[in-house]
Amino acid sequence: MILFPAIDIRNGKCVRLTQGDYNQEKIYNDSPAKVALEWQAKKAEFLHVVDLDGARTGDSTNLNTITEIAAETSIPVQVGGGIRSLKRIEEYINAGIDRVILGTAAITDKVLLQQAVQGYGEKVAVSIDARNGYVATDGWTETTNVKAVDLVKDLEQIGVRTIVYTDILKDGMLKGPNFDELQAINTATSMNTIASGGITTKTDVEQLKAMDLYGAIIGKALYDGTLEFSSLMDGDSNVG
Repeated sequence: MILFPAIDIRNGKCVRLTQGDYNQEKIYNDSPAKVALEWQAKKAEFLHVVDLDGARTGDSTNLNTITEIAAETSIPVQVGGGIRSLKRIEEYINAGIDRVILGTAAITDKVLLQQAVQGYGEKVAVSIDARNGYVATDGWTETTNVKAVDLVKDLEQIGVRTIVYTDILKDGMLKGPNFDELQAINTATSMNTIASGGITTKTDVEQLKAMDLYGAIIGKALYDGTLEFSSLMDGDSNVG
């Protein structure tokens, strides 16, 4: 299972939100590229970058900051947040981003999603952000009447190969992931499933590995020191 340190960017800075609430922001570093290099030095295999401004507005104001991360690092980078056009997908891929993640657009614009998958294949992933099992959009500010499990089946038919599943109510709470929902999603599809939200301890990570997930995104627990990334990489049982 691939472990993805998360780098959430707002106003050009590395931040974390609690449950996606833009009013509950904590700034960790003024330089996301510096943070990316730190994760690379700790032997991260892949980075997960989110443009929080883009997720909310659809305008990728942090494009230059994110392309700087791709230029400065030598490990793969996946990016989500506000990617709602083929032009933006192309810009990121041409800038060296290895995987782009569609969120709101995958729900509201199936034609775009189909075109993206046809044009870029496995370089396109879809983020499923759910609240009580229902898909949320627009930076988690809107909740639809679409069930996450139903959406997964549609995505697989379109040809999507990788999904990121986030339980919003778990995100940033440091109380563990929603294992039941993740299991239901992973069972419902043959796509690669990346878990996100609430991953706090080494036990959480081990349980996700046992579920045969493709990957897990870890954010707040790493930045707050609750979980040491090195302990996950070298087998050390030391947690926080």
